[in-house]
Amino acid sequence: MKPTFSFEFFPPKTEKTGKLLREAVAELVKLHPKFMTVTYGAGGTTKDGTIDTIMKEMERTNIPIGSHLTFINTPKSELFKYVDGLWDRGIRHIVALRGDMPEDLQWPLDEDADYFQYTSDFVEGLLERHPFEISVGAYPEKHPDSKTLKADVYALGMKCEAGATRALTQFFFDNDVYYEFVEKCAGAGITTQIAPGLLPIHNFKSMCGFAKRCGANIPDWLHEKFEGLENNPEDARKLAIDLLVKQSEDLAKNGVEHIHYYTLNKSDITKQAVEAIS
Repeated sequence: MKPTFSFEFFPPKTEKTGKLLREAVAELVKLHPKFMTVTYGAGGTTKDGTIDTIMKEMERTNIPIGSHLTFINTPKSELFKYVDGLWDRGIRHIVALRGDMPEDLQWPLDEDADYFQYTSDFVEGLLERHPFEISVGAYPEKHPDSKTLKADVYALGMKCEAGATRALTQFFFDNDVYYEFVEKCAGAGITTQIAPGLLPIHNFKSMCGFAKRCGANIPDWLHEKFEGLENNPEDARKLAIDLLVKQSEDLAKNGVEHIHYYTLNKSDITKQAVEAIS
């Protein structure tokens, strides 16, 4: 059976980037994704942009759109008011995440009844509020703030027990990392779908910086493939397409049911990968 797929976008900051987003969405919805999601900035910096982006795209397509939402440093009362607004606007899917840790806080958080401490508690609280579809994050190469991968698997199990519909992984470039992670999760009793998250490489240097912040490993072989292509964008693009297509095809061949693409608000590379597995 061919895998289903979904796309992530982020709220545009300017009129020009807004136009690029609309063009990308228009191209990618033609592929009939299962759903799309819109990100939410660190510390809630783009929460208004998230809703605005979702509402505009909901007017243009009937593809379900989910809203990212982080709980860190935000009181429960404020979060519930926000999610009530999402529900009232017809948004039925939330990507529930902890969010980036502010400089004045340390993980794990001090217990405070007015704030969520763990994503599993957040998921439980959201479902008590409304029957959302909820996606959560998973980290095949360990979350940067986690001491061990075993601790990450335990945290994922807690999120799944709390009622998560699925987990969407951090991006990776070696599929064996994903397969081994799924095996570890199965060994821990996790039966919730763990969908791989894939990142098209539009700019290798920028991607390296992004990966470092996320704790995602870039294999040596990937560095070698892009070596010398800094001033050759067309060859770099062809390589990026080939890599994403092959990664997608391998996942599909190995029975993965759903793939999530971090589009970076661009359609070309992602489109070709999806078409290869459709």
